[in-house]
Amino acid sequence: MAAEGVTEGVGVDGYVDPDYPLAEVPRSARRGLLSLMVVLLGFTFFTPTMLAGAQIGVAFSLGDLLGVLFLGSLILGGYVAVLAAIGARSGLTTVLLARYTLGTGGAKWADLLLGGTQIGWYAVTVAFLAQLTATAFGLESVVWLLVIAGGLLTGVTAYFGYRGMEALSAVSVPLMLALMLWVLVRALDEVGGWAGLTAMEPTETLTLGTALTIVVGTFASGGTQTPNWSRFARTQWQGFAAALAAFFAANMLMLFFGAVGAIAFQEGDFVAVLLQLNLVVAAVALLLLNLWTTNDNTAYAFGVAGAELFDVPNKRPFVIGGVAIGIVLALTGVYDALPQYLVLLGVFIPPLGGAIIGDYLFVWRGRVPPLADVEFRTFRWSAICAYLLGTLVAYVSNRAGLGIPPLQGIGVALLAVPLLDVAFTRAGVSQAHAIKEPVA
Repeated sequence: MAAEGVTEGVGVDGYVDPDYPLAEVPRSARRGLLSLMVVLLGFTFFTPTMLAGAQIGVAFSLGDLLGVLFLGSLILGGYVAVLAAIGARSGLTTVLLARYTLGTGGAKWADLLLGGTQIGWYAVTVAFLAQLTATAFGLESVVWLLVIAGGLLTGVTAYFGYRGMEALSAVSVPLMLALMLWVLVRALDEVGGWAGLTAMEPTETLTLGTALTIVVGTFASGGTQTPNWSRFARTQWQGFAAALAAFFAANMLMLFFGAVGAIAFQEGDFVAVLLQLNLVVAAVALLLLNLWTTNDNTAYAFGVAGAELFDVPNKRPFVIGGVAIGIVLALTGVYDALPQYLVLLGVFIPPLGGAIIGDYLFVWRGRVPPLADVEFRTFRWSAICAYLLGTLVAYVSNRAGLGIPPLQGIGVALLAVPLLDVAFTRAGVSQAHAIKEPVA
């Protein structure tokens, strides 16, 4: 069992962070399946995911679309669920797991990659909310003010940690589900039911590999950080089940509803679809809650990444700093780069999760020692090379349009970690961390 880690959670000012950003979550702080599922559903019920669904929806017939969404969501959900189980069993965040895989120096790259992309997602969400509000109420002249207000508001619950996110998600999730069902009903009515929807022809072109990469990219960064929340689960199977429900089932529904709206109204911008449906005030209110639940998870993620990066046992300063950076990015128009951003996330981030999974399962044999018992190497070059190899495969296959780049990147990194670990060891360059002897 992991160490309690209370002393590592105490800051220089005496503040004890109840979310244990630099320690294992103790058994006394673990939560049940329903609690974790509510938090993760709030994370994946994310309106810009519907924008990605809209982009894919106009490029495929209905039958092909369903196949793409199912396969892409299965890849994402299976990948995230395995990481969630690892987080639940170890009690560790993704960036702390990266210490075991990449070393303390290599983990800093994980901090920058995961924390940095989450700040980018935060900016995308804030910009989306501001644009919707401005368009709905004719406030285009003060979009900048809406960006600032939304950025500050949606970071509040992350400041207070897991309990704040849980309370907000419990309110938001059923409301967002109601909005999605309403969009589906109105879209079907617009095109003459399922028969009319099936008869709609694609108006854009996407390769299968690119479409699957976009699906995985919707939560490649956030999903890789699922251990941040699943570490609060009481059992690894609870972590696995909650993540599968959120990242396979719920995320697929979000993509599907966005795609149906795009097909029915021939509009790739979900904001415009909502306005066509005359869902103005209700849409803004419900979407505010929806985007808030995702952004507080996002802010929480870059908060714990910042805590690991600077070795500070308090996520709050990094939540505040990340929110400020996200607001600045939103003011620069990052919203327009969303599709390209999703493709990049689907290429560069999944191999990191693949490396962590491969290391945990095949090198550590499913159990890592407590943080306090490990003298970490600065760099574990075997695992770093495995991650780089997986990233290279994902990048090249994406550029060449071969296969499913995210899946290939995950698989190559996962398998390369144990193989390279053996190769380095046989070459006389051990990559193992030193484990402290127990005190008699």
